[in-house]
Amino acid sequence: MNELFLQNEIKSKIYSIRNKEVMLDEDLAELYQVDTKVFNQAVKRNIERFPDDFMFQLTEEEYENLRSQFVTSSSEHGGRRYMPYVFTEQGLYMLSAVLKSQVAIDVSISIMRTFTKMREFSMHYNALARQIMELEKKHNKKFKEVFERLDAIVEETQKTDEKIMGFIRKK
Repeated sequence: MNELFLQNEIKSKIYSIRNKEVMLDEDLAELYQVDTKVFNQAVKRNIERFPDDFMFQLTEEEYENLRSQFVTSSSEHGGRRYMPYVFTEQGLYMLSAVLKSQVAIDVSISIMRTFTKMREFSMHYNALARQIMELEKKHNKKFKEVFERLDAIVEETQKTDEKIMGFIRKK
């Protein structure tokens, strides 16, 4: 499978729950090419490796909110007898120690690369946001003046019946 395709697939399966970036057990099982039941059994056999900050079970409300975000049909993610488990980034690292197949190794590497790229993007985005805020603070009066002038132009255009959407009406 193409690495870039796999990373995009992984990125689409990362959700923000309880202010943490997580992946669902069923999505991970699909990526690792095993049944969700088999995946969860492997995790439970190694439960000491997965404290609450590595893995936790969703509440019904969290799962319903999450299901509303799914692009795929709810029947694909429905029909469970229990609420799904989700894995934080640290839990995903730990999975690589539990799941030993070649597919699991390749997928784990792609997951780590995806999280790294997301973190790098976030750092660049935050730096850009800080720079914009600093510019706005330094030049707040100028920004305010520009916006006031734009508001005046829009207001004047709306008052004039001779103009329609910026064009002069023929009489």
